[in-house]
Amino acid sequence: MRQNITFKILILIITGIFVFSCSQGSGENEIKKQSTKDSSLTKTDSTVKQDPGKADPVNPDINLIPVEVTTIKTGDISDFILLSSNLETEVMADVFSRVQGIVEGIYKEEGSYVKKGDVMLSLEAKEYELAEEKANVEYQQQLSNYKRLEAMHKKNLLSDDEFEKAKFTMEGAKIQWDEAKLNLDYTKIKSPITGRVGERLTKQGARIQPTDKLFSVVDNSQVIAVVYVPEKHLNKLEIGQKAIIYSENLKDTHFKGWIKRISPVVDPASGTFKVTVGVENTNNMLRPGMFVNVEIITETHNDVVLIPKTAIVYENEYMNVYVVRDSIARKIRLQPGFEDNQKVESLNEIKSGEQVIVVGQSGMKDETPVKIVSERKNTIGIN
Repeated sequence: MRQNITFKILILIITGIFVFSCSQGSGENEIKKQSTKDSSLTKTDSTVKQDPGKADPVNPDINLIPVEVTTIKTGDISDFILLSSNLETEVMADVFSRVQGIVEGIYKEEGSYVKKGDVMLSLEAKEYELAEEKANVEYQQQLSNYKRLEAMHKKNLLSDDEFEKAKFTMEGAKIQWDEAKLNLDYTKIKSPITGRVGERLTKQGARIQPTDKLFSVVDNSQVIAVVYVPEKHLNKLEIGQKAIIYSENLKDTHFKGWIKRISPVVDPASGTFKVTVGVENTNNMLRPGMFVNVEIITETHNDVVLIPKTAIVYENEYMNVYVVRDSIARKIRLQPGFEDNQKVESLNEIKSGEQVIVVGQSGMKDETPVKIVSERKNTIGIN
């Protein structure tokens, strides 16, 4: 009897141990399942956070695309004919000697500023000085003889023919003296205009002839650009029409110009006509020979919405801009009007005062949430 009781107690203990072990294993499985579920949720949340089109409900700014914007303004923009040319000077003079001789002194060099009448070069003058003195003596002798014969003529002691002959001889001697003085003065070669020396083509000690070019002098304050315009624009141009001139070597510097002359003849070979454009050479920054671009203004639109070209995204032949409205980038297809190398006239619903993206818009989709991290100053247009 006692053995049966002991056996039953042992069976109960073993059964209890087995039940406890099963329940412990089931709990561990539940923990593992919960851990796997939490891990899956974490991955899902991570995927959601990487979607740029949706905001994180916990941290709304974490998924916004950072962009730089500028504020749209209104201003004036013009249509123009773009041409190119090498600058020329409107006033230029080559300097020659009037007499032959040996170069004694050179007083102006290339780049030197000269005024009209400044001595640029001198020749050895001794020969011309002696010629002037000789001519002076001859004149004084003939003048004295003329006065003596004039007194005799008044007393009717000399015929009219003899008196006139003496007078002509005296006047001839005066002309020869004047010529000798002029040749002496020509030994000092002077600048015919005010400007700067472009070239010096002789040296000290050289023997020169009147046909030898010695200097060239240019007036840089009066430069021109000669362009050849297609004949289809003939009726669009007139004297005084405005132009803008700029050089690639002078960044962000533009010079005002105007049409000075229009040739009435169309070249049948090229189909173009010659137009001379005057240039306001501010601070003498432009030099003859420089290559420049010339924009001849044909029409101007005033007080229109201007879009900087840095904001434009090109898609095939279309222009698109992204306007930020309520932190959302709205893609708008631009309807362009006039344009230049910096800006485009907008003909559609974009308004002055709106912000367009200038950095960060490449590859962006329509209605993308964005965060403005900086604003670039808009230097085109007026307020």
